[in-house]
Amino acid sequence: MTTTQANPAVGKSIVANGIRTNYLESGTGGQTVVLVHGSGPGVTAYANWRLVLPVLGEDFTCYAPDMVGFGYSDRPEDVEYSVQTWADQTVGFIKAMGIEKTHLIGNSFGGAIALRIATQHPELVDKIVLMGSMGVPFDITDGLDTVWGYEGTIESMRQVLDYFAYSRDLVNEELAQVRYKASMEPGFHESFSSMFPAPRQRWVEAMTTPDDEIRKLTNRTLIVHGREDKVIPLETSLKLEQLIDNADLSVFSHCGHWSMIERTADFNRLVRDFFLEAPTTPVKGQ
Repeated sequence: MTTTQANPAVGKSIVANGIRTNYLESGTGGQTVVLVHGSGPGVTAYANWRLVLPVLGEDFTCYAPDMVGFGYSDRPEDVEYSVQTWADQTVGFIKAMGIEKTHLIGNSFGGAIALRIATQHPELVDKIVLMGSMGVPFDITDGLDTVWGYEGTIESMRQVLDYFAYSRDLVNEELAQVRYKASMEPGFHESFSSMFPAPRQRWVEAMTTPDDEIRKLTNRTLIVHGREDKVIPLETSLKLEQLIDNADLSVFSHCGHWSMIERTADFNRLVRDFFLEAPTTPVKGQ
C-alpha cells in the first residue's frame, strides 16, 4: 500500500473528472479492483479498507480513492455533492488511471455509487461487490439519520459508533477519540455537514438508481450484509438480490454495518474467491 509515513490515509493523487483525488493502492498484479468507501463522518478510504487492501493486494491490483468531500481529496467550493458527482469522479479516476475494466467494491453509500457506475458505464465494470449497500429506496433508519446528522462533538461520535458495530469491543473510547479527531480535521466537518441536511429521507431517495436500471445489470454480483446492521437495513440487500439476476447474497451473523471490520477474515476470503472464480454464464429457466 502506498502511503506517507506521517499519515497512512494520505497516498498518491490524480485528477479525476477535474477533482484532485487522493487514493491508496495495493498489489501490482492480477485483475483490477476499485474500492469505494462509505459516508460516515471523518471517513477515508484508509479507515474503510485498511484491513482489506493488504489482503486483496496479494492477488489483485487495488485502488481506493477518497470521494470528493471526504478524506484527503480536494473540496472545490462549487462542488454539488450527489451520487452522480461521486460516480463521475470514480469513472474519471478509472479512466485517468488507464484502467480498461475493473471490479468494484462499494460500502454503503459506495454501493450506491457502484450501482450508478455499472448502470451508466457497463463497459468499465466487471464484477461487483455491494456491502451494506444503499441504492434502492428504504425508510431512513435512526442509525443512518444519526450518522448523517453528526454534530461534530465527541458525544455525537460515540452515538454514531454505537450504531455502526455489533461488537461492543470495537466501539471503545479510544476509537471514538480517533474517529472524532479525524472528523474534525480542517474542512472535513464543514463539507460533511453540508451533504445531508435534514430532513434526510430525501438523501436516501437521491442515492437510488431506478429498479428498472438495476434489473438490466448482467454483472456477476456479490452482496454482503451484516444481520444486525442498524444503519442500512438488511432488506435493502434482499431487494438488490431480487433485482440483479446474477447476484448472490451472503449475510453475516453477529455483524453490524462494518462487515469488513467485524468479519474481516470472512469478508476478505469471500471477496477474493468471488473475484478469482471462473466466469460463468447464467442459465435461466432451469
